[in-house]
Amino acid sequence: MAEALHYLTLSEVGRRFRAGSLSPVALTEAMLARIAALDGRLHAYARLMRETALTEARQAEAELRQGRDRGPLHGVPLGIKDLCDTKGVATCAGMPILAGRVPERDATVVKRLRAAGAVLLGKLELTEGAYAAHHPRITAPVNPWHADYWTGVSSSGSGVATAAGLCFGSLGSDTGGSIRFPSLGCGVVGLKPTWGRVSRHGVLALADSLDHIGPMTRSVADAAAMLGVLAGHDPDDPTSLAAPVPDYVAALAEGARGLTIGFDERYCSEGVEPQVAAGVRAAAEVLRGAGATLTAITMPPDAAAVASWVPICGTEVAVAHDATFPAQADQYGPVLRGLIETGHALSATGYACAHFARLALAGALATLFRDVDLILAPPMAIPTPTLAELDALLARPRAVDYLIRYTAPYDLSGSPTLSLPCGFTAAGLPLGFQLIGRHLGEAALLRAGHAYERATAWHNRHPAV
Repeated sequence: MAEALHYLTLSEVGRRFRAGSLSPVALTEAMLARIAALDGRLHAYARLMRETALTEARQAEAELRQGRDRGPLHGVPLGIKDLCDTKGVATCAGMPILAGRVPERDATVVKRLRAAGAVLLGKLELTEGAYAAHHPRITAPVNPWHADYWTGVSSSGSGVATAAGLCFGSLGSDTGGSIRFPSLGCGVVGLKPTWGRVSRHGVLALADSLDHIGPMTRSVADAAAMLGVLAGHDPDDPTSLAAPVPDYVAALAEGARGLTIGFDERYCSEGVEPQVAAGVRAAAEVLRGAGATLTAITMPPDAAAVASWVPICGTEVAVAHDATFPAQADQYGPVLRGLIETGHALSATGYACAHFARLALAGALATLFRDVDLILAPPMAIPTPTLAELDALLARPRAVDYLIRYTAPYDLSGSPTLSLPCGFTAAGLPLGFQLIGRHLGEAALLRAGHAYERATAWHNRHPAV
């Protein structure tokens, strides 16, 4: 049987390019053919960039033959969430109202991928404005493991394309869980860096103080390679961090030995479905076996902070959409429109109370990280639900708080997180866990995640599409 090139890691693709056994042009052509064959039912791409991708592949191939090596992404086909500006190519953020929007400049993250020699296959679909639901006029991406199940939000196209072998890695964004939910649902690796570690310049905002941009890949080493390109200060984004960017890929060799991982049994099991809790416990034992020290901790109370997420996000979304809302409110879908209306209705004192809850949680987590390097947690209290189960859940009171219980706290605190697959449910959907680190602690996250992958094989399983 022919080897499934589309499921290689980007790291392996790069090795084959340099050995001369694989051609960037041939691989890009094969990926475009695979997208043409499968995306009619998966709907991961909002639009392809076929001609520019082939031009980039030809350039990469010529440069590599001449000995000019731009690094691990050189010649590798990637996908871009359609939240990130691409010069001359429409960037619409899942919003029909923005259908005619064609940026004149690349977002900084896109510029950095191009400078690293990556081949950009196209723009990946997402929920409306990167919030919680696809616009009614947009065909939502389909989970490649089972069409009846949720793909996660908002980086749904990124999760689907990465899992289904329609790219070798992708850009996602996370404001309340939007890298981690699709990483869980689609069974891929998702890295939400520290807030400010990756520039947001040229990325359409959902909520500026909560938005994080990061890679989604099929291995931890691939996430490390992408983060090494994406991270670093950007003069165009005054909130980007000026800290030096370490060699994340080289650091993987250090493994998990010497890392202290905090584990709160109650936090990871109370109100958590048994198969999710069991997956997290099993991951803890794998990490212990890989040399990490597991230590019992008590997570700080976070209910008030979780409840603060909707008010804070809603207020910032209202600001982000000031040019078109309420003037063109009728062109918005009901879910995003409802969030913006929530933001407009919030009082100044209500926002202040939410902000104080956020600060309290961030301070408590910073104190906790004096004693541990990482924290282990589930990404969600339940396994990935079916679309019908999700609809029923969202009809309950405080449903959003329930869904984002394990994701929103680390957007509020700006803490880096790494989401990894760790098994499968009885229904055959991926299970996952997440590691949370101290600010600028991505190297430790990646070391632990890579050690976990070396001891397991869940990341090597792919959907039958």
